[in-house]
Amino acid sequence: MPWKEKTVEMNREEFVRRVLAKEKSKSALCREYGISRPTGDKWIKRYKEGEGTKDQSRAPFRTANRISKETEELIVGARKKEPGIGATKIHRILSNAGHEGLPSISTVNAVFKRNNLITLEASMAATPNKRFEKEAPNIMWQVDFKGCYVMGNGQRCHSLSLIDDHSRFCLCADAKKNEQREGVEESFKKVFKEYGLPQILLCDNGNPWGASQSGAYTQFEVWLMDHAVLTIHIRPRHPQTQGKNERFNGSFKQERLKFYTPYDLEDADRQRAEYREFYNNVRPHHALGLDVPAQHYEPSKREYRENQTEWEYGSEYKLRKIRSSGYLTYEGHGYFLSEAFAEKTVAVKPSSTEGFLNLHYRQFRIGRINQNEHTVVSRKCYLLEGDPRGQGREFSE
Repeated sequence: MPWKEKTVEMNREEFVRRVLAKEKSKSALCREYGISRPTGDKWIKRYKEGEGTKDQSRAPFRTANRISKETEELIVGARKKEPGIGATKIHRILSNAGHEGLPSISTVNAVFKRNNLITLEASMAATPNKRFEKEAPNIMWQVDFKGCYVMGNGQRCHSLSLIDDHSRFCLCADAKKNEQREGVEESFKKVFKEYGLPQILLCDNGNPWGASQSGAYTQFEVWLMDHAVLTIHIRPRHPQTQGKNERFNGSFKQERLKFYTPYDLEDADRQRAEYREFYNNVRPHHALGLDVPAQHYEPSKREYRENQTEWEYGSEYKLRKIRSSGYLTYEGHGYFLSEAFAEKTVAVKPSSTEGFLNLHYRQFRIGRINQNEHTVVSRKCYLLEGDPRGQGREFSE
């Protein structure tokens, strides 16, 4: 049936009257007017309830994203204080601070948008990454320097970051004038005294932790062995292996350095200390179910002792002292191990593989001697018991 000059409202009323008069079946009239049965029922219901058949507003009774002025100011203030933090984490921070009746996360994000507090760059970077982790705190720590940057006084700052693999807890975030061993060791001693010792330290291959170019050891690695800490190096050009440390460094850059460049090293150290406190105790972490790292960390039960006792080797070992040049002598032949072991005593033990000797230092195997070629091979540190990498062909005794 054509609608001709009648208005939509007139046709709806006509439809209802004809249904109520039982002029035809409801289904037949719906087909005649070109509407569905549910639509016909809706017009009949409204007519009977006295609402008429005019179009009603589609606006929801409670407008989405409409919140009080005070709540909006609270959200805006939190975002301005931490401009590098997204809606989900701002929502959790406010909730943890005791604020009740907060709107949904999508509404918090809408507040950001209408107050020009969000960018496309931030939106694209907001997707959390899933990473693997150790099953408990202090099994493994990750260490790295964030790329150095120029401070306000023209000097460079080298930011040291030490992260627990399980909890993402930041154990150290010191600002250093360089990346030399003395300064790093100073920071590690401070951490060890406060939090105890890890079982493993994961690091890259550069100084002060590694000496990949020479294949030898560093004094820092030997110092860690003295305290029963195993050093594991990532594969070259695979920084993603230290993903938790990379994530911390990236977050620090986006959430602090992007908005403020320290003037000098003292200023930088204050900034790092403030961010470490925020990162551990306030900033929610997606990988932790929006908990903060401090909720998942506890100090190690392995206590730090400044002076270690001498290691006692069994009768099957022959002891050799390493010269200042890094060499040891065995059966009339000189073998270069590493200058990092200068004046240290290592133990030599026959290997189960004919023609080879194993070199040990405390509870670690640190290399193998090929007696046929008179060289030290496989300068790689393994725990004699419980090495997390397993003890395959490279470890063959």
